[in-house]
Amino acid sequence: MHILHVIGSLDPATGGPAAVALRLAAAQAELGHRVGIVSPAEPDAEARLAGATLRLPGRGRIRRIVAPGTAARSPVATLFRRAEWDAALAGADIVHLHGIWEPMLAAAAAASRRAKTPYVVQPHGMLDLWSLAQKPWKKRLALSLGVRRMILRAAFILALNDDEVRLMGVIGSRPAPPRLVIPNGVFMEEIEPLPREGSFTGRHPRLTGRRYVLFLSRLHHKKGLDHLAQAFRRIAPLHPDVDLVVAGPDGGGRKPFEQAIAAAGLSRRVLLFDGLWAEDKIAALVDAACFCLPSRQEGFSMAITEAMACGTPVVISEACHFPEVAAEGAGEVLPLDPEAFADALDRILSSPVRAAAMGRAGRSLVRAAYTWPVIGRRTLQAYRLFVSDTSANDAAKVVRLPRLVGSGDGRA
Repeated sequence: MHILHVIGSLDPATGGPAAVALRLAAAQAELGHRVGIVSPAEPDAEARLAGATLRLPGRGRIRRIVAPGTAARSPVATLFRRAEWDAALAGADIVHLHGIWEPMLAAAAAASRRAKTPYVVQPHGMLDLWSLAQKPWKKRLALSLGVRRMILRAAFILALNDDEVRLMGVIGSRPAPPRLVIPNGVFMEEIEPLPREGSFTGRHPRLTGRRYVLFLSRLHHKKGLDHLAQAFRRIAPLHPDVDLVVAGPDGGGRKPFEQAIAAAGLSRRVLLFDGLWAEDKIAALVDAACFCLPSRQEGFSMAITEAMACGTPVVISEACHFPEVAAEGAGEVLPLDPEAFADALDRILSSPVRAAAMGRAGRSLVRAAYTWPVIGRRTLQAYRLFVSDTSANDAAKVVRLPRLVGSGDGRA
């Protein structure tokens, strides 16, 4: 099968969708398919991308294609390159669009429709009610200028969890396409062998002899940094040997967070990084006493999955839409309340035995259900359903794929 992924950026600093698109493409390539990624020209991001994919299986088998019009760095120029988009997507059996709002995605969808090539829309949480309520007038305008048509003409919408399906906003009067639920995953090859304990703290003298809670995500209001600051203020006096490590590119949330920490008199116990990639990220997860993400909204957090794969207990909000964390005993899933987060962190930090059990449960959960080879096979199964059976797209519904069994390699 010839698969083309299209995404607005592959820069690791932009967050989860870039990591997902690249790793899903790599998994499909490893399963023997012809896979390409269409993305903008981003010279400034190439070094970060190389560093973040050093151990990515199959990365050399993915064909990179520069999205038409993006070399000029004009967000609208890409819309007026019809012939170039037709050429970029030529020969594809299916096109997989990551995201919603970038103009180039609507252009790719239009080219797919001209070629009568089915395409998939994966919103990555961008269509849930919380996201649609942010800058709503811009999103209403984008919907009217082609995004709504892009969504409604898709072969199917790929959601990351049941909650994402339930919380999707209304996108038109006509029925929406079928929705499939397929989560994200990890490549254990990028994680194992795990760094030895102390690798991260040994590189940062401020952490010598200290434990720490780790926040690893974009520094943005939706990630709940204000709740994290309040929760840490509550537990800091109870655990004087515990610091807070916050790592991620600034999305406008760093300054308010620093101000809140300073007001609490805790600046000396907080260590901030602009971002951690590849082995540095894994080492930070391994050494963390706990991973914490009090997010207001997530599609499917890669960082949560990576933390569990490293054997680190996790404390997350219900808005992360990952109930399996609590169901499998890998951590705690909480309402978005600083006091609840402080209590959960206190419980984990006070019981190393309980924390270790959570870590083991998380690793088992990831290995069983959340690795990219498993996810890759499920997406291929979904593609085949819609490429070969147009009746699958007759009505808006949630499609449940049968459970994959055996060790077939999923080759077309």
